[in-house]
Amino acid sequence: MRMTSLIQSTDFPRTKTSILQDLKELGVKKGMTIIVHSSLKSIGWTVGGAAAVVEALMEAVTEEGTIVMPAQSGDLSDPSHWQNPPVPESWWETIKNEMPAYDPRTTPTWFMGKIVDMFRSYPDVKRSGHPTLSFAAWGKNRDYIVNEHPYDNGLGEESPLAKIYALNGSVLLLGAGYDSNTSMHLAEHRALGLETESSGSPVMENGVRVWKTYIRGVYQEELFPEIGAAFEQEHKVLRGKIGSADSHLMSQRELVDFTENWLNKKRN
Repeated sequence: MRMTSLIQSTDFPRTKTSILQDLKELGVKKGMTIIVHSSLKSIGWTVGGAAAVVEALMEAVTEEGTIVMPAQSGDLSDPSHWQNPPVPESWWETIKNEMPAYDPRTTPTWFMGKIVDMFRSYPDVKRSGHPTLSFAAWGKNRDYIVNEHPYDNGLGEESPLAKIYALNGSVLLLGAGYDSNTSMHLAEHRALGLETESSGSPVMENGVRVWKTYIRGVYQEELFPEIGAAFEQEHKVLRGKIGSADSHLMSQRELVDFTENWLNKKRN
C-alpha cells in the first residue's frame, strides 16, 4: 500500500500508546510467551512505524514474558528448489558456491515484513541458528527458545515452535491470517504422513563456509485457513483490532493439537 493510500485509510495516527492499549484489550498480558505474525500496513499509519509496534509488544509482555517472531530467510537455500520464480539450472552451481553463509546478525529475512526486521535489530533480541527457518526472540525464555535449533526438520520437535508449545505459549495474528501461522507446521510434523525432502544452505563451521544439507518438511500451508476456521468453531480465540488490523490471540498448544488431529483425520 502506498503511503498516501495508507494515510487516507487511517482515521487517526496509530501510536505506541494506542497499540499498547489495543494489545492489552485483546488479552496480551505481562509474562506471556507469544509468537507474533504481523502486518504493519494493516495497522494503519503509525507514528514511528515498526519500532512503535515492537516497543508496544515489549511493554505489554515485559521482560518477564517472551516475544518470538519467525525470521525466515527462504532465499538462502538450494536454488534447485526455487519456484517463485525459478532460476536457470545453469546458474545453480554458481549460486551455491557464491551465496553468503548464514549469519544470524546480518542475514536478511525474506518477505517476513517490516515488524520482524525491526524486532530482530533490537538489543537483547537473539536469532536462532537455522539458515532458512530461524526465529528471533526477546525476553525471559529467549535463550531456551532459540538455542540449539536443529537443522533437520527445523519446524518440528526441538525447534523453537516445540519449545513455545512446552511453555504453553500463545499465538498473536496481528493483521495476519492462518496461512502465516507457522506453529501449524509443528502439527504437520506430529501428524502422520508428512513428506520430507533434502535441501541445503551455506553456514559457517569452525570458521569455514560449508554447504550444509538437511531434511525439511514439504508443507501444506494452503490448508491452514480451512483448519483455522474449524479451530475457531471449537476453541476460544480472542478477537479484536490493533489499530485497523484484525487480530486474533489463541493458545498455541490448543492450535497445534487441533491441527494434528485434523490432519490425521484427513490423511487417513
